[in-house]
Amino acid sequence: MNENLYGHRDERGNWDPFNKPDVAPFWKTANIKILSKWVLEYLWPWNAFHMLVTIFYFTYVIPDMKILQNLNWDWALRISLVNYIGIILLYGSIEFFYYLKRVQGTRFKYNPKFPSETPAKGFWFSSQNLDNFLRTVFFGIPIWSFFQVLILWAYANTWGNWINWEEHKIYLICLILLVPALHEVHFFTIHRLIHTKWLYKYVHSVHHKSINPSPWSSLSMHPVEHILYFGEVFWHLLIPSHPLVATFNLNMVAYGALNGHIGFEKLELGEKANIKSHAYLHYLHHKYFQVNYGGDWLIPMDKWFNTWHDGSSEAEERFGNRLRKI
Repeated sequence: MNENLYGHRDERGNWDPFNKPDVAPFWKTANIKILSKWVLEYLWPWNAFHMLVTIFYFTYVIPDMKILQNLNWDWALRISLVNYIGIILLYGSIEFFYYLKRVQGTRFKYNPKFPSETPAKGFWFSSQNLDNFLRTVFFGIPIWSFFQVLILWAYANTWGNWINWEEHKIYLICLILLVPALHEVHFFTIHRLIHTKWLYKYVHSVHHKSINPSPWSSLSMHPVEHILYFGEVFWHLLIPSHPLVATFNLNMVAYGALNGHIGFEKLELGEKANIKSHAYLHYLHHKYFQVNYGGDWLIPMDKWFNTWHDGSSEAEERFGNRLRKI
């Protein structure tokens, strides 16, 4: 594909899309055609992928409620093992093909450099890739798995506001569709918190070492940040929910962390097919640090709190003016 048809590179080689990201169109218009196109992109492919993964978990991985009532290493380790396999397959395959084999070179890559080309002392073994991988497997996946086991055990023992799927099917389907909105509000809140001076220095700075993120940067965090990040699932103990929805939420948070760290606008799947990453806004956060604390575009938290940056010259000017006032 010709990246010049979709964006341009500046004098430093950084690529920016012509069509800047914006908030969900229902905040601005009631045009059915525009909304229909947005709904399709909202569902496919990423949220559909997370739901398919969740169905797989409930069909083949998660045992029945009687077994879940008792904390047991057998089912807890089985869930953890599947989590490891899933993350290694998803993150690892994109890392392998697009960062090691470089099957599309730097086409649609925001930063033309690859992390392996710039060793840095701030990382374990002076390697961003190795540092990010080790933090993911030693801290990220175990904490995610622990929370997943805990929420399933709570469900089986009726700790929480759980409701029956058969009697509340329509509500629970709507809740599944709203999980990304819940995620964006939670993520924005904890993200702003860990950008405060002390927490940034001792916690969040670990994640921000990856100024030029790649797939393994997705869950490369301080363990405290992992706890805050995956702690989103405990909202399902407060609101009327179901373990399928809670698991979908956790899977979206774990597997979906990849989206903001792919580093490419599009992943080419041949000469014509491609997958849009939705990585640009979070890439700009890693670039500028003090913008785009929220998710993609569903809930415009950054718009409301004046921290939105879409890569345009107008946003650059607003960002500069805000910095001068600090």
